Amino acid sequence: MRTFIRIAEVWTPSADGTVLELAGGLFDAAPAFGAISRQMCFGRAEGLPGHAWDEGRPILLRRLDGSMFRRATAAQAAGLGCALAVPIFRGDALTSVVVLLCGSDDEVGAIELWHNDPRVESDLRLADGYFGAGTPELEDLSRDGFLPRGSGLPGEAWQRESAVFVDNIGTARNFLRAQTAASAGIVRALALPCSTRDRQTWVLSLLSSHSTPIARRVESWLPAADGTGLERGFGYCESSGGTLETGPVTVRYPADLGPIGDAWRSGVAQASEGVLAMPLMSDDGVGEVIALHL
Repeated sequence: MRTFIRIAEVWTPSADGTVLELAGGLFDAAPAFGAISRQMCFGRAEGLPGHAWDEGRPILLRRLDGSMFRRATAAQAAGLGCALAVPIFRGDALTSVVVLLCGSDDEVGAIELWHNDPRVESDLRLADGYFGAGTPELEDLSRDGFLPRGSGLPGEAWQRESAVFVDNIGTARNFLRAQTAASAGIVRALALPCSTRDRQTWVLSLLSSHSTPIARRVESWLPAADGTGLERGFGYCESSGGTLETGPVTVRYPADLGPIGDAWRSGVAQASEGVLAMPLMSDDGVGEVIALHL
């Protein structure tokens, strides 16, 4: 199964805090690209990870050639068409930068960055987006629209301050562009709030098709009622074609969850064992961990 997200990287500050170093990566889809990445580091405002660190917000590159992306030639040779960097902050301190690289323009899928600056307006608007094959109407609708807090999938993620997943867009009431998205072949969507250094809101939405799903498996892990474990908040597995069991019956100790538990304990994203684990931060620390199994 070929996923829409091909490569996942985690970059973390060096011991002296001057550069970002590669802490982990999922490079099975492009091992040569991974070999180049392992030899690199990025200063502040250098390359895509460094710019996300410096600007304190997610950054999407719809095309890699002629951009700030320093590994563009290697990425294009591996069939990678766009890149996204998501910084993760604990307060004002950067814990890590997640970089996702996705497929080429002939695949069905989309990445959206929704933004609200409370000094300007009260709604979310599309700040940037990458839209794959067969999605021009969805792109036009998205770029012209706005979402109040709690409206649509990004607005719901903003209101709840947690991730929201839709496993069937065609029947989803909280996805306002459902008909247009379904006509383009989009079947599932994941929206999650992004941490920043200021009061501005950024929400990332990942939209995928049957042929190129977001990931092989998508999960949310939340604190369990006992205060010591984590339970699955939602989950969907493409290979088994169904929703995963959720709630108290899924409670696990963080130590038993590998990269997911490590992300929960540390607040640092993890990319190992075929899993990208992204901590979603709250005022009290990590509030949720999103796991993408590639």
